[in-house]
Amino acid sequence: MHIYVNGRNIEITDAIKAYVKEKIGKVANHYDQIQGIEVVLSVIKNPSASGKHVAEVLCKTNSGTIKVEEAAESMYASIDLLADKLDRQVKKLKDKTLGSDKSSIRTDAVEEAEAEKEEAVEE
Repeated sequence: MHIYVNGRNIEITDAIKAYVKEKIGKVANHYDQIQGIEVVLSVIKNPSASGKHVAEVLCKTNSGTIKVEEAAESMYASIDLLADKLDRQVKKLKDKTLGSDKSSIRTDAVEEAEAEKEEAVEE
């Protein structure tokens, strides 16, 4: 799995890149179906904007794509918020894909009742 870090209106330093890989890399430990993660860090140069540091993630998995965006007053804060949000989304996707075993309460109850009838007949 690769983590790509790009910047708009900001120069990506080694410290920021290492911080992003550390925070976003923890998300990859939860779900092994992640193919690649693209991170785009940008700064809005409008003086009247409130959240000037924006971090976006595009996480490509085998079952779909997750896009998350967060904004904050500092780049490190936006990366932290982004990592938390992406973590929740990946866990939700994992539960959705792995938890869908297509079983139903009704069919399980019918199968159990039939098994009990067969046991009673055998005795």
